[in-house]
Amino acid sequence: MTLSMKDEILKRFLLANNTPISGQHLADELGISRTAIWKHLQTLQEEGYGFETIKKKGYLLSSTPDKVDPARVTSFLTTERFGQRIHYLEECTSTQIIAHELAKDGAQDGTLVIAETQTNGKGRMARPWESTKGKGIWMTVIIRPNVPPSQAPQFTLVAAVAIVNAIKSLYKNFTPTIKWPNDILINGRKCTGILTEMLAEMDRVEALLIGIGINANQQLKDFPESLQSIATSLSIEEHEPINRAQLVATILSYLENYTNVYLSEGFLPIKALWEESSGTIGKRIKATTLREVIEGTAIGITESGVLEIQLDNGEIKGVYSADIELT
Repeated sequence: MTLSMKDEILKRFLLANNTPISGQHLADELGISRTAIWKHLQTLQEEGYGFETIKKKGYLLSSTPDKVDPARVTSFLTTERFGQRIHYLEECTSTQIIAHELAKDGAQDGTLVIAETQTNGKGRMARPWESTKGKGIWMTVIIRPNVPPSQAPQFTLVAAVAIVNAIKSLYKNFTPTIKWPNDILINGRKCTGILTEMLAEMDRVEALLIGIGINANQQLKDFPESLQSIATSLSIEEHEPINRAQLVATILSYLENYTNVYLSEGFLPIKALWEESSGTIGKRIKATTLREVIEGTAIGITESGVLEIQLDNGEIKGVYSADIELT
């Protein structure tokens, strides 16, 4: 992981657990002057980090803004590849757009693009996505699996399984469920969307862009009125603030793990995990595709990730892409 000098300094304070660090010790360790250390601390203070000077002991990190900058994310990171390169922005049009350019320029497997807010965030079918500043997780992970393009849609399900299990590992007051193919709900309300896009040649995937939008610390008033009855956030459901950087790092860990499982063992283990967390299977649903509306009971997904719906006459239809409503 290559961090900027400022982020290296911040990471050391984040990992120091309320212990002061001497400026001289930092300067010696990082091979820069005391003055340079002081200038980086000044910049961090301008960004909202608070430092106290403890006599004869050094500097103490006394307050931290809730950010998803590289130092904060890497202080929780346990991965080998995912998140080892981080492109962090206060604001951007869309992390997908930036990730697309980086992927074309050769960004490595596991590169993360993350922003505090997006001005032009998009969901499936180019629908706008509300990206409240500093309240959610707006990120794209570039992955480079050696698979044919036909397998790319399965990575939406890999990501859904990773996100749900990351959330379950951190929060205990609710149980998230997956709504096929790309939404995560809590008590029937949407908190997460996933958008998978592909750069590919005829016979192989060049890169997959796994876009993830999570409502983390929004309160009801942060949502537009039109969304207040259908959206929620992790903080609303957990009844306390969410450490966004910790959640990002945990998702990256699960995503790396399940990507490795998929590449070594195929889709079956992912399919089992997906069905375990599904809020769609066994329910009566209406699936609206580009060509037709199908009503019936969702009975499972196939080994290629296609949703199977049993009609009232017993016929089973496979759905590759659709808007799903419970009926």
